[in-house]
Amino acid sequence: MRPTAKFSLSFGLVTIPVAAYNATDPTAAVSFVRIHTADGGRVRNQPVCSLEGTEVSPDEIGRGYRTDDDAVVPLTDDDLDALPLPTAKTLTILAFVAGGDIDPLQMGKGYYLGADGPAAAKPYALLRDTMERHQRVGLGKIALHGRETLAMIRPVADVLVMQVLLWPHQIRPMTGVLPEGEVKVAANEVRAAETLMDSFGELSEDDVHDHYREALEEIVAAKLAHREPAFEAGEERPVGQVHDLMAALQDSVRAAQRARGETEGTQGADGTAGSGGGARPAGRTATKTASRKSTAAKRAAAGTAKGGTAAKKSAAAKRTGTKGAGTKATGSGKGAEKTAGTARGTAAAKQTTGRGRKAG
Repeated sequence: MRPTAKFSLSFGLVTIPVAAYNATDPTAAVSFVRIHTADGGRVRNQPVCSLEGTEVSPDEIGRGYRTDDDAVVPLTDDDLDALPLPTAKTLTILAFVAGGDIDPLQMGKGYYLGADGPAAAKPYALLRDTMERHQRVGLGKIALHGRETLAMIRPVADVLVMQVLLWPHQIRPMTGVLPEGEVKVAANEVRAAETLMDSFGELSEDDVHDHYREALEEIVAAKLAHREPAFEAGEERPVGQVHDLMAALQDSVRAAQRARGETEGTQGADGTAGSGGGARPAGRTATKTASRKSTAAKRAAAGTAKGGTAAKKSAAAKRTGTKGAGTKATGSGKGAEKTAGTARGTAAAKQTTGRGRKAG
């Protein structure tokens, strides 16, 4: 990769020479060319002088600044280099803030910053590791491509990344965007929406794949081969106006569970799938509850079986006339009743009963 610009990154009294590389690839995006529909010929954008009406070569094209009265003032590279701005060659970090304090609306193009020379390697790593450790990003200003702009410096893996930021005045106000009038949302609708949010999984590789580009390439290949494009039949998502918001939320939760192969759980008090806190899927909660009930039932059955065995031994001891054996059998029968009762209790009650026996 060739650097698009070189400048210094100033961190207090520490200066780090860096080279900026484009972090994005504009050629990877889908693009079209304009054609003449009558014959398919290309329609090109040709630079034409407005005064002479003739095409201008690239080496004859320069910069000009248009004033408010529509006058154009020519500007050369020397004029721009003579600007009395410290940001022309240096990006000075003015503040360190949390990354969440930056409005995503301000974020523009990104650049990888590489250490420009061996002497820059250590201060480069120092700034990167310090920001990573304290979870901070640096804010500063830089003159880039003939314009001064805000910039954010942040560590990404082992690299420093510069993100160009729009000026606050470049962000349009939200006037006329918000819904008219006050909108009231019920508490059970909020809980249902939270349950739906919790039912979403993580992004997969297929989710971040450019299917549009592949489909477009298939259409182009089909046209060249004079055939119909071959597309896989996908599931159509229902669209339309939502008349029952709660029903739509509940159906969405069940659809998300089916997509992950999970079983649908019981409905909670608010009508959403699942029970307990909204952070746990309903299927897991129902499974855990059933497992606890099954375990308690098995323990109770085991206690009952022991009690029956003890009772048989007691009866046999009485028939033989052995007083001591009869006393032990009676004690065993009482112990069996205690065991069965304990198994039907809660886990905390079982632990308390066990401690009482040891103490006795």
